[in-house]
Parts: sequence; structure tokens; C-alpha cells
Amino acid sequence: MKSLFLQSIKLLIDLNFYISVAVLITGCLFSISPQLSFFEFNEELFGALVNNLRIMMLYLAATECVILLYCFFTKKYQFSVLIGFFLILMIGSLQFYGEVNNVDIDANLPSFFLYVGISHILFGLKTSLVNSATVHQHKEFLD
Repeated sequence: MKSLFLQSIKLLIDLNFYISVAVLITGCLFSISPQLSFFEFNEELFGALVNNLRIMMLYLAATECVILLYCFFTKKYQFSVLIGFFLILMIGSLQFYGEVNNVDIDANLPSFFLYVGISHILFGLKTSLVNSATVHQHKEFLD
């Protein structure tokens, strides 16, 4: 029963992670188009400063793809913890960007980055724990 519960939790964390990756990449790519964007960028009022924010979102989507491909090919998903940490730090960075440049930041952006950041952290921690348990089991078997 305990094993079934743990397997269910692992599956939920994995599923949530893949959903958060899809949400992150889609949300960032759609930010380029005013008609498709999940977020409100007041282009008429802020002009080029908002376009900088949109380009940053595009770079974030590209970076996420590159990092996940690296993790997939190396089988080292522990980097997800670090990615999640930096995604959560983006909340403060956006607020700072908004204050310094006197630009309104969409209220949905902090919750967006919080969700994807926590999802990445949970997935990275789960993967690290599963990998260390597997190594420990193999070591006991060999001894």
C-alpha cells in the first residue's frame, strides 16, 4: 500500500512537471503575440520596455528547451531544482524591472513563475531522491 502511494506521488510530480514545462514554453512563446498572450503587456503605454519583457520571455522559452534537452540526454534532472529556484527569483526580478522602468507587470506573472518554479524544484528533488535510492540499492546488492 505504501509503495502504491509513493508511486502515485511520483507520477503526480512527473505529470505536473511536464504540464508546467508545456505551460512555461507555451506561455513564453505566446507572449510575443498580443492576441495570443496569456499576460497583459500594455504596449500603448510602455512601448519598447514591454517589448524587452516579451523578448525576455522568448529567451526564457528557448533556454528552457535547451536545458531540458541537456537534462534528457545526460539523464541528470537534478538541474531542475536550480532552474526552479531561478524561476522563482524571476518574480522579484520582474517587480524590480517594473519599478525601475515604471512599467506595470501583469499580476499573473508572479503566480506563473511560482507554479513553474515549484514544479521544477519538486521534480528535481524527486529525481535526486529516486536516483540516490537506486544507487544505494545497487550498492547493497553488490556487497
